[in-house]
Amino acid sequence: MEKIASFTIDHIKLQPGVYVSRKDAVGDSTVTTFDLRMTSPNDEPVMNTAEVHTIEHLGATFLRNDAEYASKTVYFGPMGCRTGFYLLLAGDYTSKDIVPLMIRMFEFIRDFKGEVPGASPKDCGNYLDMNLGMANYLADRYLNNVLYHIDDAHLNYPA
Repeated sequence: MEKIASFTIDHIKLQPGVYVSRKDAVGDSTVTTFDLRMTSPNDEPVMNTAEVHTIEHLGATFLRNDAEYASKTVYFGPMGCRTGFYLLLAGDYTSKDIVPLMIRMFEFIRDFKGEVPGASPKDCGNYLDMNLGMANYLADRYLNNVLYHIDDAHLNYPA
């Protein structure tokens, strides 16, 4: 069996950033998968499920309501390793193309107060597993440590 593409990235060298993970042809269209890496794999502690779940709810809500990207958003959700998120967009994009969108999204998450959208027993299968304070903190950390001053080394996978 061949290794899938995401297992061929050197996770020892990988740092937090915004990376194109893959591009797939779907009919006549392209779907771009982004690796939104928030923590350094195998180096920093992983994010706990409560804050990951909160970021997922807030990020998905933001993206599905964005004037430009709502109709292009295919999926936003956590990586199993809990070091970041995958974002799938309809279209052929580079990492740099979505940095302004990611800044807006993570500012929304950083600044969000109140009831987390979809955090009710009717709307979510694990609605009690939420941590808004840590989601706010992690969004702020990602903005300040990565997004606000992102460079090519954090937009392209390490060789």
